[in-house]
Amino acid sequence: MAGDKIIAVAGVILGAVLLSASPAQARDAVVAGVNVINPYILGASEQDAMLDAIHASGVSVIRASITLDDKGVDYAERAWKHGIRIEWLIYHFGGYDPFGKTPLSAADPDRFRATFQPIMDRLEAKGIVLAGYELGNEINLSGTNPEFARPTGRARQLGPADLESDPQGRRVAQGFRQYLKILAVLKDIRDHSALNRQTPIMTAGLGTYDQDDGPLPGWAKGDIVGIHTTLSYLRAHGLDDLVDAYAVHIYPDTKHDSAAALRRERIARYDLADCRPRASAGGKPCWVTEWGIDNDSPGCPVDDTQRARLVEEIIGDFRPYARQGRLAGLLYFAWNSAPGASSILASSVWRCGQLTKAGQLAVDAGLLR
Repeated sequence: MAGDKIIAVAGVILGAVLLSASPAQARDAVVAGVNVINPYILGASEQDAMLDAIHASGVSVIRASITLDDKGVDYAERAWKHGIRIEWLIYHFGGYDPFGKTPLSAADPDRFRATFQPIMDRLEAKGIVLAGYELGNEINLSGTNPEFARPTGRARQLGPADLESDPQGRRVAQGFRQYLKILAVLKDIRDHSALNRQTPIMTAGLGTYDQDDGPLPGWAKGDIVGIHTTLSYLRAHGLDDLVDAYAVHIYPDTKHDSAAALRRERIARYDLADCRPRASAGGKPCWVTEWGIDNDSPGCPVDDTQRARLVEEIIGDFRPYARQGRLAGLLYFAWNSAPGASSILASSVWRCGQLTKAGQLAVDAGLLR
């Protein structure tokens, strides 16, 4: 009990520091961190070992879910004790099943409050300050939003007119409007919290296939709504009153395209076009809550030279947005492969018991200055 009280007091002190940060300090800081995949199936000692390695690499923010149970609270507290804050990827919002059959339009604001508030209260009682709230994951893509129907032909990108008149587009739009109701509850809970009143709320991370309209590439497996169209629709229905940032996902095509200039142009055109500095009238800053470059080599030691070059290139593409205040967070996907997986996640940076060269670059926020 005494230990819990000490942690809580430390949380109050840190919370006061965060609340007193000047607008310039908040604007200039770019959070760099990593995604951590499914740590809950690891034992306590394995979790500690991973968090020790993450902290030793200089990372103080990780993107992870916090499950709505003792395991989730215990992991959040474990990370906090290691000096690591969690950017909370929230999967559970009132009945919506992001990887199943329950559509976004079925999300229930009252049910969300009833399940989310108790966990938030437990975290705050332990003095835990979060790095951010990210409500949902890729709600604009068919793979993670059951509102989309699987296409019978080639996958397509739905445009603004489709959200108004196309049968599938109207279902997706209905889900988007229901999503805003869940965001409103989250904001109310955040605004009435003791330690996390300044913790930013961001949209679900939005993905894209880098295309304006029409049929998507042959490898695309489902319909989507592009980042700009999604944000435009949500903003028209009150999004900017509910969030502090937009979350986006960027996976530059380094396999089929060797042109650095084209990758830079695609980031500007499709991924970060809607990002604006803090307090702008026309939008919000962006967090890139997933980005990554693959290294398919499964062996040890890992030759990460080529990937490191590409990571350095993409960081250079992000740098102007950071300097302009349009980019507030950059979280690499991912630190680890899924525990127990039979193969290595190609984009992971913790390999052979150490952080790869590309990983060292990816977690260094100083490179964005």
